Formats: sequence, C-alpha cells, structure tokens
Amino acid sequence: MPSGPSSFRPRTLARGGEGHEGAGGEIDYRLTRQALVSEFRKGRIAQHEVCDAHPELRRVAAEYGAPTSQTCPICEEQPLVLVTFVFGPRLPAHGRCLTMRGELAKITRGGGTYGCYVVEVCTGCWWNHLARSFVVDGQPTASTRAQS
Repeated sequence: MPSGPSSFRPRTLARGGEGHEGAGGEIDYRLTRQALVSEFRKGRIAQHEVCDAHPELRRVAAEYGAPTSQTCPICEEQPLVLVTFVFGPRLPAHGRCLTMRGELAKITRGGGTYGCYVVEVCTGCWWNHLARSFVVDGQPTASTRAQS
C-alpha cells in the first residue's frame, strides 16, 4: 500500500501506485461506495457530507453526464449520471472532461499514457463518488509519428 498521498498521474494507475510494478487495469470503487452508503443509512454521516459535488462537477454532470439506469443511493429519486475525466500528455493540468462518444480515442491517438476517472453524480442531491479508474495507452498514428 502506498505510504504517501495519492497521485492522479497515469503512471500511478498503470503500476498500481508509484514505485510498484504490475499490470495496468481497472480499479473499481464499489466496496468503498457500499461502505459510505451504509454509514449514511445508519445515520453516522449526514447528507450534506456526502452530497457535496464541486460546482464544476455539478456543471459537467448536468450538461454532459451519461445517464444510467441506476437510482441515486442517497436521495433514491434521481438517476445517476456518469462523468469521465482524462489526465495525460497534451491535456490541461486539471484534465479534460469527455463530452462525446469516441473522444477518448481521439485524445489518445497521439500516443502516451492517460489516466481516466469515471465519477457517478446525482443531479438532484449532488451525491458523487469515484466509480472506477483505468489507464489507456495511446497508440500514435502514422501521421502523428511523422509530425514528431
């Protein structure tokens, strides 16, 4: 287990943490989610503590969130939406929110390693939770190799 603060760099995900060797893959945060929802339902955590989406996350969830068939585990009224953020080479330090299908393929076309984070958000009560993270290794196309 890493002993320092977590990093959002793609290398961290690909290797299971900085300084750790291993294959890349997807990290699923369902167990953490279940524990948090359980604590909320037992009354140990207040709603305002779990329904605290950042204003920018609220904006992108409302405008670009991909609808799901899953109902919010907190308000139990609104369907959840998924928002995906990508971090990597040639992207802003704050990452980029994917807004269209196929956008990830376009971003990774130039090569490099990209960290992707999928966040579930309720646009009713503003519950939000990191659902999963994964790494994408982009493959440079012939035209991007020629430009280098």
